[in-house]
Amino acid sequence: MKYLATAAFIAVTALGGTALAEGKTHYVAIHVNENDPARMNMALNNAQNVHNYYAAQGDEVVIEMVAYGPGLNMLVPGKSPVEQRVSSMSLEMPNLSFAACGNTHRKMSEKAGKEIALMSEATMVPSGVVRLIELQEGGYAYVRP
Repeated sequence: MKYLATAAFIAVTALGGTALAEGKTHYVAIHVNENDPARMNMALNNAQNVHNYYAAQGDEVVIEMVAYGPGLNMLVPGKSPVEQRVSSMSLEMPNLSFAACGNTHRKMSEKAGKEIALMSEATMVPSGVVRLIELQEGGYAYVRP
């Protein structure tokens, strides 16, 4: 039976068909560097809209939101104007991740005189700018709302 399915797939593919074809995976990096609730919500809207669009096409999308500078406040519990939305979207969209700039975090912590906590959804990266460069070099599309 296994061989029959494989043979059918090869035959249809050879004839230009797309039997058992899987959807494409897209990659998007979204840049957040402003402590502006409207800008943060726009970035989250972009992520949700891209996710919905590709899901309707039968495709997948991997989205990484990179926050640095004043935008890092997006990922600081109790300070983020979009904290609840980040948490709920992380649960609803398993291919959405949040990268927090380590340089900004270090400077914010030094200024505060204590370690600044980040939301559990955030993953620390050494540098937000370098992370955006790496993602683009890895084929990610770049979006700055």
